[in-house]
Amino acid sequence: MSPGPTVNTLGEARGEPVLRIAGRKTYPTSGHLNMTTVRVTGADYRMNLGQAVWGWLAHDSVVVPHDTLYPDGKTEEQSTQENAEEFSQSQESAKVAALKELNIPVATQVVVSTVVKDSPAEGKLHAGDVIKAVDGTAVEEPGDVAELVTKHQPGEDVTFTIVPAKEAAAAEKAGRAPEGGRKVTITTEKAPAAEKGGKDRAIVGIRAGTDHTFPFEIDIKLADVGGPSAGLMFSLGIIDKLTPGDLTGGKFVAGTGTIDDAGKVGPIGGITMKLVGARDAGARYFLTPDENCAAAAADIPDGLTLVRVKSLDDARKSLEHISAGKTDALPSCSTS
Repeated sequence: MSPGPTVNTLGEARGEPVLRIAGRKTYPTSGHLNMTTVRVTGADYRMNLGQAVWGWLAHDSVVVPHDTLYPDGKTEEQSTQENAEEFSQSQESAKVAALKELNIPVATQVVVSTVVKDSPAEGKLHAGDVIKAVDGTAVEEPGDVAELVTKHQPGEDVTFTIVPAKEAAAAEKAGRAPEGGRKVTITTEKAPAAEKGGKDRAIVGIRAGTDHTFPFEIDIKLADVGGPSAGLMFSLGIIDKLTPGDLTGGKFVAGTGTIDDAGKVGPIGGITMKLVGARDAGARYFLTPDENCAAAAADIPDGLTLVRVKSLDDARKSLEHISAGKTDALPSCSTS
């Protein structure tokens, strides 16, 4: 069972600022830009018939199969950890998308995300190391690393040019991209049978990802929330603080949606519950991911206007219409 949708303002939560920006001019904001969350029961929770009936009848609760919340036998701890990681990535993407929307440069680098235990890379590369080049060839995307490593035969040496994680973190704190680099040579090994795809493939035992260096500090703090669904609203909150004027025109706007570095808005779970929570909190407009529109439009709480969004730019333009009172120009959701 998923009890109780909740709404959090991007101004403050529990008396503490949710968004804090340092090293860049910010502007006062008013109105509401609220994210929505849904509280869920624990993995060990077992409801009786009476609780199930109550959940089915209550307007702010929904009964769902246990495996919907904890698939593949995941424990509550595993699910919580996964949600925390998704929430952290959501914050990172929200920052990148917001600054790109404002044409503020963001430096991006390829990093070591994880190192496989007992692999050739263990002890030589570490999570957070910035990968500048492989065998002298500069890398620009995480996929470049695997492509260059697999040009070798298992047992051959591959040379990484890296900036160690501590040096990279210091550079990021100073608001600059990591510079320099040192060479690390690793002897490749053959990929396990399950991974090699029918032929011998060289690996070193790392997973590459991306990291960003922001030109000023953006800190997002919101306790007891997980998952990626707040990404869109985080981006809008950042934009609101970094631009003069009031993005909402003092209106009460709530919303949800994942976001990627390019500003694309993705669907989320629990949309019906989030609509209820938003309207109960006083929201008049709800920014709704395009792929959630049909489900959301099937049961719209009275007094709530659904606004369809596909991208951060869509959402920003819709807020400008709301602020100006041009509600006829808003893209709406429908059941078809």
